[in-house]
Amino acid sequence: MATHENEITEPVDLCLADGSLNPAAVGWSRTPLHRANLRGWGRTKRWEYWCVTTPTHLVAVTVSDLDFLALSTVYFLEYGPGGREFECTSIVPGARGVHLPDTVAGAPGSEDVVAGPARPSSGKVRVEIRDENAGTRLRARCLTPSRLPLEADLLVSRPAGHESLSVVVPWSGRRFQYTSKHTALPAAGRVRIGDEVLAFGGDDSWAVLDHGRGRWPRTVDWNWGAASGRTDGHTVGLQFGGRWTAGTGSTENGLCVDGRLSKIGEELDWRWSASDPLAPWSIRTPSSGQVDLTFTPFHNRSTRTDAGLIANRTDQCFGHYDGRVRTDDGTEIAVDRLLGWAEDVHMRW
Repeated sequence: MATHENEITEPVDLCLADGSLNPAAVGWSRTPLHRANLRGWGRTKRWEYWCVTTPTHLVAVTVSDLDFLALSTVYFLEYGPGGREFECTSIVPGARGVHLPDTVAGAPGSEDVVAGPARPSSGKVRVEIRDENAGTRLRARCLTPSRLPLEADLLVSRPAGHESLSVVVPWSGRRFQYTSKHTALPAAGRVRIGDEVLAFGGDDSWAVLDHGRGRWPRTVDWNWGAASGRTDGHTVGLQFGGRWTAGTGSTENGLCVDGRLSKIGEELDWRWSASDPLAPWSIRTPSSGQVDLTFTPFHNRSTRTDAGLIANRTDQCFGHYDGRVRTDDGTEIAVDRLLGWAEDVHMRW
């Protein structure tokens, strides 16, 4: 099913000269084509979020600039009973020294990102996102809560012709978001924790990117789901959103199958239990039948923060997707235990 949304095929500026949304930027693209030439202070949000998964563990790195502060985070999860989980976050008031480019960090032709000291002490985080000929290099350093040094060094490949999903979501001429979501990208490297080295690579290590640039309202609620892997003889990336796009005419929903994007213009029907996020979730397209999935979590990364300017309630559940999806050309794909996540977020910022 073809989407009703406008497909953008040429480079475009996100904003007009006065900082308002450029009407020509509203739409979606198969590769990142927007330059986020944002202006103004206080409601501008910029971030790069990478999550790299294997069948046994994952690591996520974030650099975000929220105008009044910057956050750099490293998150590690080892699946199963007794598995390790820890998060290291560095807060920089005023976002001093943190610069995120107008385009996807670490992509060809864009700027690299380096945040934090080279040898971070307690409470500090180092994140590097750099372009290399073979892909995007991700490096991170921090101390775990037990004061063991953690070092991540991962290379995310850029397969030739691999498509992503970039979308502008327009709440109004002054409030809007450009999001670029990349799924099913092969990744390889290692994470060292103390003297232990954990390997990432082979046919079952996948990276997902959430690149965001925009001017946000004070409060917002959203769902986000993503998954990557091999299923039914295909390499499949799932990218789903909900609630925050309702009524804008845009969605951030798409399927990346064997590197080709199928854009879904229909708002998804998300069903989950807010009181029990670890219960199975249902994610469906209510009209087209293009998506019919059950997400079964095995872990909830639950965050509750109320720190004045920022209040955050997040349930990011990691688990497996099962069911079926259909591409634009009518190919039905059985989804069997595709590893990923689904989240329910309320944010005041």
